[in-house]
Amino acid sequence: MVYVLLSVVCSVTVSVILKLARRYHVDTRQIIAWNYPVTVLGSWAVLRPDFSDVVITEAPVGIYLLLAVLLPGIFVLLSASIRHTGIVRTEVAQRLSLFISLLAAFWLFREAPHTGKLIGVAVGFAGILCSIGWHRGSNQYGLNHRVWLYPLSVFFGYGLVDILLKIIAQHTGTPYTVSLFIIFCLAMLVAFGYLVVILQGKGRFSMHAVYWGLVLGAFNLGNFLFYMKAHRALPENPSTVFTGMNVGVITLGALVGLVFFQEKLSRINKIGVILAVVSVLIIAYS
Repeated sequence: MVYVLLSVVCSVTVSVILKLARRYHVDTRQIIAWNYPVTVLGSWAVLRPDFSDVVITEAPVGIYLLLAVLLPGIFVLLSASIRHTGIVRTEVAQRLSLFISLLAAFWLFREAPHTGKLIGVAVGFAGILCSIGWHRGSNQYGLNHRVWLYPLSVFFGYGLVDILLKIIAQHTGTPYTVSLFIIFCLAMLVAFGYLVVILQGKGRFSMHAVYWGLVLGAFNLGNFLFYMKAHRALPENPSTVFTGMNVGVITLGALVGLVFFQEKLSRINKIGVILAVVSVLIIAYS
């Protein structure tokens, strides 16, 4: 369980970095772009992709390209959600995005529906509806637009990414490690292309953003690495890893958001967080 704990800490730290970056007026878009070199180099060292038998014409290139655009784009939305709605709501939305892939497993991948999992999904959707703010603006930030769009975008965005990764995992023609490495490389190119557009506009290059981005990349990679190690250390208990990771991130994210950043949650929001934890437990042990 040590690896699960480390993965949880790394995951929440990513959100904390994005939250603090706004406080110190560092451009999070540039930070996200500079996170990718660490991700690419780290994934090369960890995954050890073998390209010897890869035929690129047989690879799902279209899905690679779609994910290359989605990953940095959703990362930007994640940052915006943390800024406008806080860490607590954003972590709930990100973690409960697993329900999208669960429903896809029933309808797209022809898995047999399980009553317990369907109940868990229903409870999870109730948690989403309760945890995000369905009001105009935000007392904390003084905004005038519908801030609930941000956590919902995170919810559906990460759900779509998970579905696409499952499709790639089922593609036998290309090793999964190779596919992941290619996706990370393409995502880095897209992120740096976006960075060029920003700098050619009104944005100014920030060396601080480079440093913040490298730190963000280290924790982002740590989250991925420790999660993989947790599954390898507990191969007979995948539900333990699943539960520990999702419940851990929601719980630690809530504690960090409430204690260190004084994020305000209504009674309904708090019920939503509790329902999120309950839904994960139902799915894991159904």
